[in-house]
Amino acid sequence: MAFGIDRKTLTEWKENVKNGKISFLTHYWIDERFPGCTTVTKVGSNDLNKLIQWGKQYGLQKEWIHLDSNYPHFDLFGERQEQILSAENKSDQLERLKNTK
Repeated sequence: MAFGIDRKTLTEWKENVKNGKISFLTHYWIDERFPGCTTVTKVGSNDLNKLIQWGKQYGLQKEWIHLDSNYPHFDLFGERQEQILSAENKSDQLERLKNTK
């Protein structure tokens, strides 16, 4: 279940992904398979080669890309999510959610 994002933010992410940009979307998330994780960041791009190359620098495997939607993406959560968002200067995405609790 996803929540904590507005329609404008989601629409911008989808447009960026469709246009082949590497785009980040962080939202609250609950999944019993991942206890203790309350947020997820979706990093997507329709340019699969670009997405694969981007992921390699962080040790992400191409097999981890979700291809089951019109918006191919990696899901990041936990420590890896924090490390990558920090490296990409996107930590504000997590901070925004912490400040809305």
